[in-house]
Amino acid sequence: MDPTAHHPRVPELLRMKRPAMLALLRAGHAIDPAWLEDAEYRGISLGLPAWVEALSWKTFRKAFHRDPRTGALRGWNVRIQQTGLDPPYQPLLHDGAPFTFGHFEVRPLEEYAAPYGITRGLMLDYGRGGNAPWDALRTMRDPLVALDAGSRTLLLGFSYVHLGLGRIRTPSFFCLQYDGPLTHRASPHGAPPP
Repeated sequence: MDPTAHHPRVPELLRMKRPAMLALLRAGHAIDPAWLEDAEYRGISLGLPAWVEALSWKTFRKAFHRDPRTGALRGWNVRIQQTGLDPPYQPLLHDGAPFTFGHFEVRPLEEYAAPYGITRGLMLDYGRGGNAPWDALRTMRDPLVALDAGSRTLLLGFSYVHLGLGRIRTPSFFCLQYDGPLTHRASPHGAPPP
């Protein structure tokens, strides 16, 4: 697939209403963790009101890396210049490196009671990502599914807040399109450089 183009299903996802996205999540397919190792994905926020997107972002990048020291599959978000939906996505820079935030660990979905009856896929757990103790993102969890069986090309996820025994569902959905191999390794808060 042309890396400068969107997956053919992205326009459909951009028009989709919440019930249809939930149905796609429930029908989603398993993700082989090896697909994510040392890979980057272009992300698009779905389902948020325009005013929320204006205050935050519409496009972003998620990067994934298998940590050789721990064996954990981990990842982080990269802030992107908000110039529209069309790729390529250019990262914002901080001290000459991509601006990263929201570190997470990729975990088997069956370790969690995922909302909405999602039973296949993986969980991005920000509570295990090494974020600073005061970072509110530590409470976030993102179930993630493949939209096509056996393919890493297009993934769908959503975010919820995990507070002890309680879960707060958010209106935040997102799609991830495979964008190529990892270009920059980032460390979570307080961790030694990669």
